[in-house]
Amino acid sequence: MGAKSRFTASCDTSPRWDHLQYAILDSGMHELAVTQSMVNLVLEEARKGNARKVKKINLVLGELSGVVGDCVQFYFGLMSKDTIAEGATISFKTVATQAKCRQCANIFEVKESEWICPECHSVSVELVAGNELFVESIEVE
Repeated sequence: MGAKSRFTASCDTSPRWDHLQYAILDSGMHELAVTQSMVNLVLEEARKGNARKVKKINLVLGELSGVVGDCVQFYFGLMSKDTIAEGATISFKTVATQAKCRQCANIFEVKESEWICPECHSVSVELVAGNELFVESIEVE
């Protein structure tokens, strides 16, 4: 089954929206498209809140998202030029890859592509964290 994009939000009228969570797009995208989507989402939400300036963007990246933070930062500098997001900082929170064993229900961090349960040594595991890619919150004036 293909990956699905989440699009949920919980916003208030304060200058910092701590619970704003938007999936950017499916994580198979190139950084240029990911960054453009992020900029569009941030500008749209900032306009909805009548913000004058975007100060900070808090972005969550799973280790398996395939997105390189330095590339996102570079493209953001170009794409945010002459917008209320120009000069905003991006904070990256990296989510480690975790799996859950289907045999013993142990949740463990996957290290160096070792998808074997360290408790029962089963290879029957499912991904539970590590492919995240979303804007967690934005800070505005």
